[in-house]
Amino acid sequence: MPVRSRPCTLFVTVAAIFVLAGCSEKAGEPAAITGDNPVIVPDGPGTPARTATPGERIGQPSPEPAAADVRFAEGMIPHHRQALEMTGLVAQRTTTPVIRRFAEQIALAQRPEISLMSSWLSSVGRPVPAGHDHGPAGYGMATLEEMNALRTARDTAFDRRFLTLMIRHHEGALRMAQEQLTAGRDQAMRRMARDVYAGQSIEIARMRRALERIAA
Repeated sequence: MPVRSRPCTLFVTVAAIFVLAGCSEKAGEPAAITGDNPVIVPDGPGTPARTATPGERIGQPSPEPAAADVRFAEGMIPHHRQALEMTGLVAQRTTTPVIRRFAEQIALAQRPEISLMSSWLSSVGRPVPAGHDHGPAGYGMATLEEMNALRTARDTAFDRRFLTLMIRHHEGALRMAQEQLTAGRDQAMRRMARDVYAGQSIEIARMRRALERIAA
């Protein structure tokens, strides 16, 4: 009985990259993805793999960072820091379980992102921003007055203020991520922007539902 062939999934490793390159391209050139077989490309330890797009050249170095890449990292680091400042107020001001969970999830996601973006900026010779700006509320940033009001609030009043400010803050992060995906070139910063957009979109939806319940 004949054995039918079926498409196989190629898991791309460093060794496989060179095999593909040697079979389908000139020596020294990265291989272009062709055919119907999906090629799975790991992004790195602890991150989900992705499927290579048709025509993508596996092993091709990332292009030089664009101004948008640097602008994204330099803007998102202080943006994240303010979110961490807001989550740091939660433990002493409310016992509402859902608010405490939001704070934990936000901190868990954004601390490593700050570290990654800081390392990336250093790798391209840019200084890591210090602190964050409480000035005009660009990209959802809370003003100094809004932060002071959050610090003085307690219980349900705190919950409402926290959710209102954090939803706006996340919406600002989505705009920053969209700008990066439109104009950025660096693959690490584009992955970061996609992660920010996906994760914070989900959190916005959940926080809106929580705010509706609190306000009811």
